[in-house]
Amino acid sequence: MASESNSSSSYVKLLLFMVPLIIVAGLVSLLGPNPSNWVFIPNTSSNDNDVTKTTTLEKTQVVADKDKVKAVSDDSVFNQSSTPPFSVQPIDQTPQQLDKEKESLNASQVVFNTTSMNDSHIPPEKQNLPRKFSILDRTEAGLLQARDAIRKAKYGNQTQDIDYVPTGPMYHNPNVFHRSYLEMEKQFKVFVYEEGEPPVFHNAPCKNIYSIEGTFIHAIEMNEQFRTRDPEKAHVFFLPYSVAELVAFVYVRDSRDDTPIKKTVADYINVISKKYPYWNRSLGADHFTLACHDWGPQTSQADPNLYKNSIHAFCNANTSEGFKPAKDASIPEINLRTGTMKGLSGGPSPSKRSLLAFFAGGVHGPIRPVLLEHWENKDEDLQVHQYLPKGVDYYSMLRKSKFCLCPSGYEVASPRVVEAIYTGCVPVLISEYYVPPFSDVLNWKSFSVEVSVKDIPNLKNILMSISQRQYIRMQRRVVQVRRHFEVNSPPKRFDVFHMILHSIWLRRLNFRVHDDQ
Repeated sequence: MASESNSSSSYVKLLLFMVPLIIVAGLVSLLGPNPSNWVFIPNTSSNDNDVTKTTTLEKTQVVADKDKVKAVSDDSVFNQSSTPPFSVQPIDQTPQQLDKEKESLNASQVVFNTTSMNDSHIPPEKQNLPRKFSILDRTEAGLLQARDAIRKAKYGNQTQDIDYVPTGPMYHNPNVFHRSYLEMEKQFKVFVYEEGEPPVFHNAPCKNIYSIEGTFIHAIEMNEQFRTRDPEKAHVFFLPYSVAELVAFVYVRDSRDDTPIKKTVADYINVISKKYPYWNRSLGADHFTLACHDWGPQTSQADPNLYKNSIHAFCNANTSEGFKPAKDASIPEINLRTGTMKGLSGGPSPSKRSLLAFFAGGVHGPIRPVLLEHWENKDEDLQVHQYLPKGVDYYSMLRKSKFCLCPSGYEVASPRVVEAIYTGCVPVLISEYYVPPFSDVLNWKSFSVEVSVKDIPNLKNILMSISQRQYIRMQRRVVQVRRHFEVNSPPKRFDVFHMILHSIWLRRLNFRVHDDQ
């Protein structure tokens, strides 16, 4: 009985002790902090890199550094802008590294956002929901697959093609080029802004040395394979102005003032950046321009982001004037006097070419006077003329020559390069700071001769030192690469239109765009 009494007494004491605790706990649950406001903040010592990665992506710009594109912080410039963060990231990793980086970047983005919520009432479970993939995400995923396929092609077997299979030393890597070209055909999309009126926009010459401007603008606007009317599905955005037409219709003749030209371009960018989100999303990095006029580079200075970030397809590919081979694309200067290639293409075999070399052209720029000084009317084998003798046909001379001299004028590009290729004449490039067209794909050393300005006095010896066997090889390669410089209407696979697109495609593969909105 004593033990039962003690047990009952202990139970009563325990009950009296627990009741106040239960009451206090209830009051705390009613008056204490709301658990829905609690945010898990991980150990900053282990995640500093992730947070830093997020914040540095807020203000960046793309610049070319040797053979790759880098994202470089520039707060002093972009903090002055009201545009969204520049969400472009360079590509120089393996697909596995890219996947890991994307996961870590998404994770760090969550941490960065949650730590800046202040009085947010978003429940913690919503923070962990997977992000919904946008059209841009799917577009970038397609590019990631293309990069992987191109990498694998370097060591893979040759891909069959009903029209043409790139082979030979004219290409740095034929398999890689072919796979990249096929991937471009499979998915590349270009959005052409419809704003702007002719003659400055959506119009360009087609019958002079600037004809590539007109032929490209016309071809891309008529194209159904690569052009998309839905900007959300575009990989790149084309600014359809013609520098040649800007000079013809906006520039005040002999004024030496390019301000009206630059203002026209700047106003156009202002219009499309306010109407569409795409320019501000990347600060122009996924936009491109095309110009064959000499003033293409200086026109691109109309807007800081246009100059620094956008892709420029220029005939005047002069590295001393800001052309960046990793970001910009060199395109050929083609003189279509009648608007077509009729009568321009074709020439005799090597055995029927009696002249060693030929040039005819006016004196302008620093290089041609040197050439004329040493060789004008000095040698029957190496015919150099400022003016052709009466009755002598220019194209007939090209077809009679083994080598065609292509010295730069005031600008580095010359239509003589393509004229030589059209007629089966091995081009001799005499220039400084010039990046030849499509040189990221084509191995120019295999089908052309490069001569520095200081070696002009020794020009004949240089050409004579090339054996007949080597010359025949080079001439055959010239004929093989001709297809990449031909202008067709409508365009044909692997022609100059598609090669220009492929150059833009390659540069778009160099970076990813993130939609942080």
